[in-house]
Amino acid sequence: MPLAVVAVGGNALIKDPSHQSVADQYSAAVETMKHIASMVRSGWEVVITHGNGPQVGFILMRSDLASRYAGLHCVPLDSCGADTQGAIGYIFQQVLRNEFIMNSMEKESVTLVTRVLVDEKDPAFGAPSKPIGPFLTLEEAEKRKTEDGWQVCEDAGRGWRRIVASPRPLEILEENAIRTLARAGFVVIAAGGGGIPVYRRPDGIIAGLEAVIDKDLTSALLASRVKADLLLISTSVERIYLDYSGPGKRPIDRAGLDEMRGFFKEGSFCSGSMGPKVEAAVTYIENTGGRAVITSPENITAAAEGNAGTQITP
Repeated sequence: MPLAVVAVGGNALIKDPSHQSVADQYSAAVETMKHIASMVRSGWEVVITHGNGPQVGFILMRSDLASRYAGLHCVPLDSCGADTQGAIGYIFQQVLRNEFIMNSMEKESVTLVTRVLVDEKDPAFGAPSKPIGPFLTLEEAEKRKTEDGWQVCEDAGRGWRRIVASPRPLEILEENAIRTLARAGFVVIAAGGGGIPVYRRPDGIIAGLEAVIDKDLTSALLASRVKADLLLISTSVERIYLDYSGPGKRPIDRAGLDEMRGFFKEGSFCSGSMGPKVEAAVTYIENTGGRAVITSPENITAAAEGNAGTQITP
């Protein structure tokens, strides 16, 4: 059976500022997981990765409040990543199991807490760029910058957010377990939030780091390493657009690797949103010669079959 890595955006679980609760996130997950279940029903083995930006932000806010007002310890970013892998994985497993039952499918899912090796000397640690947490107004962002020492940036016209270091993923430490489970027929939920960032000390010991890895770049690395036939990146739009916010806005339905490489080098995609997704797709195809698709959750099944989204081929 063909194998796909499906990367689900962290913001897919939070539709708007008034729907952020765990119950709201569960409801949002139902919308996406039913399409992934349909993809499984049509004959795909699937590994699911996911973002965690908003969820990590919520944990950090709770940690900050608990530290200020109750004297509790703060939660480091690597632990935040582990927490969100478990919590989001639990939601996905619950929803998938129910979808499998309702569709009379003999299928099981499993969440694997996943560590991803990075270079502790990666230049990203000196130039934070990864948005996390909820969107803020300019006034809120300036206040957190002044009072808490946050680094902030404007995120693709949607508001201001905190930014943290985002080193490049080098190695997925649980790669063999993910491959083995997927080939045994499990729907595997892995590398959530880009994976827990860790590094290898000179003595060989593995230790955590304060960072958030881009989930799309990790998904590309994972898809390459497990030799997936497809990398499908789910996002908020049905397909990629050139000049998305400008007068020349036009969709990309299909593109070859060289063409997409050219668009990326020209700076056609925002570094805070579509840029990493395009880079991930290009990297995966360069490594494997496979096919990549970028689309919205409701088009997952059709996109997997080549009939929706932006289809990127060698």
